[in-house]
Formats: sequence, C-alpha cells, structure tokens
Amino acid sequence: MLATLRSRVWGAAIALAAVLSTTVVAQEHVHPEGAAPPEHRHSSEASLFATREGSGTAWLPDDTPMRAVHTTAGSWEVMLMGNLFAQLLYDSGSEHHSGHQAGSINWGMVSARRPSASGRLGFQAMLSLEPFTIPGCGYPDSLATGELCNGDTIHDRQHPHDLFMALAADYDHSLRGPVRWQVYGGLAGEPALGPPAFPHRPSAAPNPLAPIGHHWLDSTHITFGVVTAGVYGPRWKAEGSVFNGREPDEHRTDLDLGRLDSLSGRLSVNPTTHLAIQVSAGHLRDGEAGIGSLPARDVDRATASAIYQRAMGDGGLWATTVAYGWKAGLNDIPTGVASFSTHALLLESSFAPSRRDTWFGRFELVGKPAHDLHAEEYASQVFTLGKLQGGYLRQLMRWKSLEFGVGGSGGLSIVPPELAPRYEGRIAPGFGVFLSVQPAAMLHGSTSAGDGHGAHVH
Repeated sequence: MLATLRSRVWGAAIALAAVLSTTVVAQEHVHPEGAAPPEHRHSSEASLFATREGSGTAWLPDDTPMRAVHTTAGSWEVMLMGNLFAQLLYDSGSEHHSGHQAGSINWGMVSARRPSASGRLGFQAMLSLEPFTIPGCGYPDSLATGELCNGDTIHDRQHPHDLFMALAADYDHSLRGPVRWQVYGGLAGEPALGPPAFPHRPSAAPNPLAPIGHHWLDSTHITFGVVTAGVYGPRWKAEGSVFNGREPDEHRTDLDLGRLDSLSGRLSVNPTTHLAIQVSAGHLRDGEAGIGSLPARDVDRATASAIYQRAMGDGGLWATTVAYGWKAGLNDIPTGVASFSTHALLLESSFAPSRRDTWFGRFELVGKPAHDLHAEEYASQVFTLGKLQGGYLRQLMRWKSLEFGVGGSGGLSIVPPELAPRYEGRIAPGFGVFLSVQPAAMLHGSTSAGDGHGAHVH
C-alpha cells in the first residue's frame, strides 16, 4: 500500500514539474518576433495580470509577489502557477479515521489574457491531481469537516480538491476615468464570497493543510457554475454573483453543474499597497447536501477579512490574514431538523526573513454542530473547537523558475470535555513532513493607480 501511495505522490510531482519546466523552457527560448521576452520588459510596460488578483475575482494586497512562470504566445500573455506538496501526515486521537497517510496535495493553473475590443479578455483553467493522489475520503486534518463521502459527512479529514478547480473567462473594460467594469464566469469558478481561497493566500501558501474553518470562509472557491459582475476603481471594488451553491459530490473528476440560484455580494478595499480588506455575504441554495434520503439545506454565509503583507530583506515576505466567518442554516439530526448559527475566526501568518526560510502558523476558533463531528448523542449542540498549527519550510534548491523545498509542521487540536473521549484527551497532537515544489516569486512594481493592472519587473 505504501508503495502505491509513494507512486501516486511522485507521479504527481513529476507531472507538475514536467509541465512547469516545459513552460520555463518555452519562456526562455520562444517569444513572438519583434517582442521582448518577459524577463527583458521594462518596468513601464504594464502586465495584463495585476499582482492584487487572488482566487476568482478576490483581491490580495497590491504588493503581493507573483509566484508564476510568465511567457507570451502571440498577443496572449500567459501565466502558469501552482503548488505541490508530497506529504506524510499523522493525526492522533479520533477513533473515526486512520491517523496517518502519505499523499500529495497539489494544484496548477494556467491563465491567458490579451487586449480585446479596447478591453482585456482572459481565460483560466485550474486543475488538481488530488482525486488520484489523495486516497479515500481525504487527508488527515483533525477537526476539519465538510462535504460527503461514501454516503456520509466527512470529519477529521479534508476532502480532496476536484480535478477541475476552475474553467472560467473574464472581460474587463474601462467605464469612466479610472473606474472599470468586469464580468467573470465559467463552468467552474468562484463567486464573490469570502477572502481569497487559502491555496492562493501567501499567509497560507507554505502550509499544506486546509483551515478547519474552510467551509465558513472560502469553500466556494470551487463552484460549478458562476457569473460575476462588478465595478472597481484603483482602491475599491463592488461585485455580485449568481452561482450554483451546491457542494461538489464525492466523484471528483466530473463537473457538478446545477442551477444558478444562489446569490452573493462583496465589497473590497485596498487602502494601501500592503492591505486588502473585504466584507461579503451570500445565500447558498441547497448549500449543504443531505445524508441519504434527507434533502439538501439552504445556507447563509457572511465573511470579513483583512490581509496584510510587507516585503522583508533578501527577498522575504511577511503575510498575515485575519478572517471571520458566520454560517446559518438547518442541521439534520436523527431526531429531527434543527437550525444552527455558527462562527469561525482565523489568524494565520507566514514569515520569510529571506527567500530560503519560511515560518508559518495558524490559530482557529470554530463553532461546529455536533452532527458535523458525528457526535449525534449531543443532538443540536454546537461545540467550540480550537486548533493551533505551525511549521517551517526550507528552500533546498532552485532550478529554472522552480523552487524545491522541505518542511514540517505540528499542530494541537483542542476539544471540549464532552468530546475528549473521542480524541483521547482534550488536546490531540498531529504532525507532518513534506516536500514542496512551486514557481519562484517574480519581482514586481506597484499596481498602476489608473486601471488596476500591475506593472511587473522581470
């Protein structure tokens, strides 16, 4: 079994490295006739990709380093991004899952943009090999909950990402002066709800594990069917979405398309180049699947977040995210249906004093219904759970535009006395070791104040 898991991990690593290295070679040797390759562009040449762009249409701080391979194909500007971990994880305590697993957490994305009809047209595809590299119902992540597997809710594991994480397009055009309008949509994408998803936040990027409050904050980053429209200026953005709010099913290689009958809205403000703030809310029709013959239930969600980032000496970065999420809906329990209203608070940070060393940490407090944790004997009770996690990532080498590193993490899951027997105590430890592969960060200038498009220096 371990041999099979190792083959899955290294197969995923080889596949992503091959794709990235192929693009790197293309970047270095192929560019349109008469056009300077990206690394020779002057800082006055604006990129079609803004450094503030996170997942979907969410904003990061303007001075966010862009970890990507950058090339051109005719009139198209192309960015290839991704992150791959090959990890061994262990969690103690819960009687409901095996405590260790080898696998690979990964994603890769290609985005292409070009000027079009006095505006900007773009396409995006984001894929993950986790349906093949994460066995079973997900990887060990004590106190994580959400979605279904084998006809039951997943708990103490983080479900794998779907093969198709994004298949979307966007169009952007000037409205008046520095104000622009944007429309975004696709078969798979992300509505205007929540902060940038954790795989895209620099404060979370070196950490292979998902937050346990993921389904309070940013779980809609994989939505099968979405249309978003918005207007924005140099420092603000207002947008709204119609989308399919149903969770993906356990068949991770298909497109779970559905009616666009959920709504959300988000207001984003970047008051300085170091800070990004957002507030958002949404109503998700059939947002959580029912178990067995029980019907799906609607969910209301609201979030607020602030992301702060600042460059450190020798190419380092300090990035911190504070986020709050609220979720309300109906909770199916064996004795009937009860309403619930729960909250999640997240504080995560990564500190890289240099390009080679990164320290990361995360603290969460989340209220979860007993049913989510399979503690049905407590009926509709909501438990306050805590999780503290931290770790270190060391860059070993750089090849072309790729960085290879090794790291480790440790965590403590904190449960109330009622759940202590299920976790062999009120504090359940866990740890992991991992290898990582990701594109190196590109140097960039600030986002131009006129149109929100970044000016990169390569």
